[in-house]
Formats: sequence, structure tokens, C-alpha cells
Amino acid sequence: MEVLGGCYEQILFGFSIQPAENWEVAPDFTHHAHSASLSAVAVNERYVVTGSKDETIQIYDMKKKVEHGALVHHNGTVTCLEFYGNGHLLSGSEDGLICIWNTKKWECLKSIKAHKGHVTSLSIHPSGKLALSVGTDRTLRTWNLVEGRSAFIKNIKQNAHLVKWSPSGEIYVVAIANKIDIYDLETASISGTIATEKRISSIKFITDSILAIAGDEEFIRLFDCKSQKCLCEFKAHENRIKALYNFKMEGLHILVTASSDGYIKAWNLDIDKIKNAPSLLCEVNTKARLTCLAVWLKKDFETEQIPDEATPSSSHVHEAEQLSLKKKKTCWTDSNKPSEGDGQKATLKRKSRNMQKKKKLQRLK
Repeated sequence: MEVLGGCYEQILFGFSIQPAENWEVAPDFTHHAHSASLSAVAVNERYVVTGSKDETIQIYDMKKKVEHGALVHHNGTVTCLEFYGNGHLLSGSEDGLICIWNTKKWECLKSIKAHKGHVTSLSIHPSGKLALSVGTDRTLRTWNLVEGRSAFIKNIKQNAHLVKWSPSGEIYVVAIANKIDIYDLETASISGTIATEKRISSIKFITDSILAIAGDEEFIRLFDCKSQKCLCEFKAHENRIKALYNFKMEGLHILVTASSDGYIKAWNLDIDKIKNAPSLLCEVNTKARLTCLAVWLKKDFETEQIPDEATPSSSHVHEAEQLSLKKKKTCWTDSNKPSEGDGQKATLKRKSRNMQKKKKLQRLK
């Protein structure tokens, strides 16, 4: 498994972790491909992509440990990235666009003018049929990915900066400053609200009903989405927490955290004893100001990512196979129905000398 951390210093760190009785973490690589701070990172089975304030998306082939190219469609900071399985990537930016990329040929299949302001966050439904986005135009938008159009627009009166589907897709949450509104999918109405003292920086579903929340402080809190009660609170770092990532491996619920204190830590959550503070498995000091986090999982481990970066679970496989995303008649390849923002041809930038050489990721000494 490879833990990946992006930072203000324009570097992507890679640390190899060997799960064992005593978890071992070792520096693997550093890569300085961006000319500005990193703002987002996402993974699938083969690739890692990073977004930056330099307006580019860099692609890394983790199986070969080489650069794969850069995507240069956006005109603004790339604020969010999310894979759907191994075939598609969605990206959002300060230019208000959401782009859908085919990850086989790395082509921009669709460019949607999603928000009048910045796109601050997006999340794909586990079925792959819907997506949510929030932006600085104070709207929450639902996207029909089958037809490639806006399905619903909700005015939320404030700028939301995070949105996330639950693993089952039955609920979703929206973070605005220091509070989280919990929405029910069937009614599209708020079923509950969770408030914290500090601004919220990252949210992750541990299970369908347990939500991990981190913010501009040293603590992580686990909440029950049904009762909105805090189940557990523990001090994870010495400074504000910037990012969370979680997955299941060999029956364990692993929560990975990154902080402005430079540390990346992995924790073991005992769901049966959720009120107890989790145990620390391992930690590493990057000595950098971290901004984003992801974990690339090798196939040889029995793993399940939760919830949004995951390959669709078995319950969604049949449904996902029916998605128009994979059919030629879909909106993503239908040139007869362009969205605002289409017409700019975005291609994988690989023809420069540097890209032809496919630089290997720099090994840490």
C-alpha cells in the first residue's frame, strides 16, 4: 500500500506501508511536477492524479512508477478530483467547470459549466448515475450522469465547501463552514445537522451511518448520522487536520489522517467499540505543510475503499454495467448535445520532451 500526501511545497510524497503485527512505513518517492501547491489527489487501481493551483492535473502510473502526462483543460485551481472505477475521472475547478475524463485514452469526454462561481467539491453516487457538486454560487447541484445534464439545483444560501455521498448512496452530507447538513436522497431534504466549534476541513464515511469529521483543530470526531450524536473524540495531531482517507483491509477499518504539523498517521478503528479511541498503527513526518491525502492500494491486499474513490461494490456491478457512461450513445460522446464549456479540445499532454522520457518518480534517499 502506498500513502500519498500533497503539500504547499508543490511536492507529492509517497510512503510504502507494510501491514504486519507492527506496521512499517518507509519513504518511497517524492515528485515535484507542479509549479504551485497541490490541492487535490485521487487514486484508482493503476493511476494517481493530482490537482494544483497551477491549473493542471498530473497523472502518475503507479504500477510503473512513472509520469504518465498532464491534463491542461482547466483555467483555475483544480479543487476536486474523483475517479469512478477505472474508466472515468471527474475534475472540478475554480473556473466553474466539471470535466469528465476517459481514463483509457485520457480524453475530455464532456466539459460542463457547472457553477457560476468556483466548483468547491463534487461526489459521485456509488451507482455512477448521479453526481453532486457545490460551489461559491451558493448552490447544491445534482447531475444526471446518464443524460449528462443538470437534474436539480438547490439554493443553500451559503457557500458549501464539501459534499459527500454515503457508501450506500441513501444519504449525502454537505459541509458549510463549521456545520454539516445531512440530506435524505428520497426527499432531498435535511434530516439532521451536525455542528462543530471549528471550520470543517474533511469528512469521510466510516460506515453508512458513522461519519468522521476533521477541521481546523487537532481532534477527529466520529458522529452517528441518524442521531447526530458524537460517538468518539480523540486527539490525532498537534495542529489542524487537513485531510482524511479511509478503507477496509482484512477486516480492519483504517483511517489515515494528514495534518499541518507534517505528520501522516494511520489508525485502526474498532467499529464494535466505536466509543473507544482508535489505536495508532504507524506515522511518518513529512516535514511539509500537507494539503491533501490518498492511499493507493495494491491488488494483492484484501481491501475495500470507502466510499467515493472505490470501484463499485458487488451490489452495484450489474447496475454499473448498464450505465450510459460506457456506451457510445451516451452524452459524454454525443457531439450533438454540447454543454456550455464544450468546444475546447483537451488532450493528454505527453508529446513534450519531458513527457516522452516519462520521468521516473524520484526515490527518497
